[in-house]
Amino acid sequence: MNPGSSLLATLIPLPVLLPLLGAGATLVLSRRPTLQRALSVAVLAVVVVIAAMLLVAAVQNGPIVVTLGSWPVPLGITLVVDPLSALMLLTSMSVTLAVLVYAIGQGVYDRDEATPITIFHPTYLVLAAGVANAFLSGDLFNLYVGFEVLLMASYVLLTLGGSRSRVRAGITYVVVNVVSSLVFLVGIALVYAAVGTLNLAQISLRMETVPPGTALAIHLVLLTAFGIKAAVFPLSAWLPDSYPTAAAPVTAVFAGLLTKVGVYSIIRTETLIFPDSEVTRTILLVAAGLTMLVGALGAIAQADIKRILSFTLVSHIGYMIFGVALATPLGVAGAVFYVVHHITVQATLFCVVGLIEGVGGSTSVTRLGGLMKASPVLAVLWFVPAINLGGIPPLSGFVGKLGLVQAGVVDGSALAWILVVVSVLTSLLTLYAVTKVWVLAFWRPADQIPVSEEPAQDEDEEDAEEDGAELPEGRDRATGGLPGAPTPRSGVLTQVRPGTARTIAGADGNSGAEVDWPVARLAPADGASVLSGRLLGAPGDRVSRRLPKVMAGATGALVALGLSLTVVAGPLYAVADQAADDLVARTPYIQAVFAQTVDDRVAR
Repeated sequence: MNPGSSLLATLIPLPVLLPLLGAGATLVLSRRPTLQRALSVAVLAVVVVIAAMLLVAAVQNGPIVVTLGSWPVPLGITLVVDPLSALMLLTSMSVTLAVLVYAIGQGVYDRDEATPITIFHPTYLVLAAGVANAFLSGDLFNLYVGFEVLLMASYVLLTLGGSRSRVRAGITYVVVNVVSSLVFLVGIALVYAAVGTLNLAQISLRMETVPPGTALAIHLVLLTAFGIKAAVFPLSAWLPDSYPTAAAPVTAVFAGLLTKVGVYSIIRTETLIFPDSEVTRTILLVAAGLTMLVGALGAIAQADIKRILSFTLVSHIGYMIFGVALATPLGVAGAVFYVVHHITVQATLFCVVGLIEGVGGSTSVTRLGGLMKASPVLAVLWFVPAINLGGIPPLSGFVGKLGLVQAGVVDGSALAWILVVVSVLTSLLTLYAVTKVWVLAFWRPADQIPVSEEPAQDEDEEDAEEDGAELPEGRDRATGGLPGAPTPRSGVLTQVRPGTARTIAGADGNSGAEVDWPVARLAPADGASVLSGRLLGAPGDRVSRRLPKVMAGATGALVALGLSLTVVAGPLYAVADQAADDLVARTPYIQAVFAQTVDDRVAR
């Protein structure tokens, strides 16, 4: 262990332990929602502070290692903090904290109608613990445990609310991830059979003695398992159908974190265990190019903003795999920087979509318009991270892509040059996709939205119809309309279920009309939650133009975090460079793990 790191080593288990203890405490406090929320925020805030301390220590002193119970390698559970894992931990926990605040704001705003906090907060903290454990794990089986903990929590979060659409998507998500976990277990068994250990540092040394054919087979099995979890093409088809159905904060944290744990696992194993495999290098380069291109083409073909962002999520995974496949310090540094950028920006955009749905009553660009006039703040919250995702200079998205392009040019191989061209094309397609959302949903006046004869049916309304439930009073399934449609009937409608503004469109006599922008949730004296909106052309002053303060504040914090990556791009890229140098060299990680084993033996 490096000098001066003994005290910090005691902090390493806390990012895993504190959320687990907090999950138990919040479950006990299920009847005290205010305390439950405060405790959840406090736990994650402390974890963020610890992660920041660990990052500073890892950058200054090198990897810090702790073996739980002081058992020697490979018997003990080893947790390792190096610049890569510390940077991933700090970024992911910062985003997780901001999304938690956003979720609290949404719960207060919607009166927790669709997201029962009794279940949400404990499950969310378990998810955070699983993510932290995966990033800090120093052995393959503990990495598997981290995956399973976060996946079990994600199964619950994905289906919160119990609607048919969420359950259907949840089934697909569960099946795919169970298959990937089984493949991962097979890979773990093969590794143990080949080298007799699951400690990553020991595996990296002993794998050099394994016959090339056996090593390649093990490599491909692990790469398949991590490729499914990271949504690398052609193993990515499950993602665009699973994420859009979840609640906005759940989708935001999934998009920001879950696939990145898979990417992190690929980075760690490719650099530490399989550093010189030309076969898998070619496979990864081809997969990276196809992931970028297929995801971007899928994004521009979508009309729903959630699905657009889901496809861009898949597409930009390709950038990270591109950097890893180059297997050079430049490429790996670009990949590490881009992971940090993408975690922040993608989570931000999904949070903004939740606000768009609350204001506009829809996430389809065919049913939205006039949002910039209705809510200039919302327009800014979308515009900044959207152009960042598109790679407009000098934002962090541009910096990360430029680093990856530079790494490809320096590599000089034909396949690397093809990937450089594909990455530039993908960036342009991404910019087109997010610009389409801006033009149609924000810039286009509401009265220019095309009116269809057959209105699109809300997923919640489909669920209600399948269950035989009745829609709100005055709701007519035979009629419907779009926001901003011409010649609507005037009047004020109330007592409509929160969060679904478009249910007003089909009310009797209101075909072709919906509430004016935006809608407002009101809490009458009896505490029941209702939606009240002014139909276009109707007099009235009950329509609020304010976004929910807590939700907008949390989203604004994420936007600011994304912008801060641009401000500190130089120092951040220096950390990414240091992480890449250590990863490619392998020596600092391996020496730190074995030095810790010697220290533990001396202490005993």
